[in-house]
Amino acid sequence: MLKNWKLFRRRTFLLGLGAFASTVFFAAATKRFSFYKKVQASYDPKRDFSVVGNASLRERAAVKGLTYGAFPSFGYNTLSHDKQLQSIFIQECGFIVGGFYWSVTRPSASTFHFTETDSFAQFASEHQMLFRGHPLVWHQEIPQWLISKFKDLRTTSKEIQNILINHVSTIVKRYAGRIHSWDVVNEAIEPKHGRSDGLQNTPWLKFLGPDYIDLAFRTARDADPKALLVYNGDKFDHDTPDDEARRIATLKLLETLKSKGTPVQALGMQAHLFGDKPLNQDKLRAFLSDVASLGLKILITELDVADNELPRDIDVRDRIVASVYEDYLSVVLDEPAVIAVITWGFSDRDTWLSRYPRSDGIPLRPLLFDSNLQRKLAWKAIARAFDKAPKR
Repeated sequence: MLKNWKLFRRRTFLLGLGAFASTVFFAAATKRFSFYKKVQASYDPKRDFSVVGNASLRERAAVKGLTYGAFPSFGYNTLSHDKQLQSIFIQECGFIVGGFYWSVTRPSASTFHFTETDSFAQFASEHQMLFRGHPLVWHQEIPQWLISKFKDLRTTSKEIQNILINHVSTIVKRYAGRIHSWDVVNEAIEPKHGRSDGLQNTPWLKFLGPDYIDLAFRTARDADPKALLVYNGDKFDHDTPDDEARRIATLKLLETLKSKGTPVQALGMQAHLFGDKPLNQDKLRAFLSDVASLGLKILITELDVADNELPRDIDVRDRIVASVYEDYLSVVLDEPAVIAVITWGFSDRDTWLSRYPRSDGIPLRPLLFDSNLQRKLAWKAIARAFDKAPKR
């Protein structure tokens, strides 16, 4: 009897284990099916990415009245010493972006450092590139002295106002006549913070109220009457509730700024895209049109396509990434107000997305050039988008 009971319990356990394994397998299979269903629209093994000729992106964009460029996240020292990188960068880019982060440019309240940005400005001039600055006012990448000032209960709004005015005025005056555009204010919107105006609860907002944005733009305009002044925002691109809320809040912000005469001239759309998130071309097209109707130009300022969650296979990944680039730009470049496309990084070896590695540990491939600076399908996708774009 005991022997039979033990045999029964063992069979029951094995049956239960089998059922559990089947459940786990089914859940995993369902997850994989759901994932591939999301990306299958972007993966076509027969999709044609051929391009005509060997012209650079700089040349292809210029033909259409556009400018292509990149943020050189590898730094000036690398650019100046790596001759292969330098040659390809000059060939491909008509724009170069200088990083004017407070933590670098203003390490103390009384000290400004411009060595890196001066070098990029000179490089741009020598190679007939446009130079742009990012960002003048942001709530991140700020130095410890400013963090302490924000936290000090004795700090007054007047002190913070003077710090902002001095900072913006000093930097913009230094580069007046040498710079194409400034990201004057960066990422001021966060609908999740629950304000009716959609603004993000930053220290600038805390001390100065919503008018800190107007103040930054007017200060920049006073310091340089000719530079293009840009509000640079994020998460406008995908068909998600969060992106929709940001589109609505950003339009509201831009309308408010225009109504009070704030000298905002353009919207910067960061366009950090995801290979596994859908685009809604109709919503994107409508948003671009609404921005343009305010009399604003549009720049795509930080374009890349994250492949962190895409399949391991390089051919599959590269095709999805390239498809996202081309599908996105096919909509964006139909809007005549769009004047520039700038990728956030130049090659896969210097992408900022490396801070978000893949779970399988293999290298990311989100940009137009691989780690050996060879053109990828993503390069062809953008080349095709430029070739098909209407002239400005």
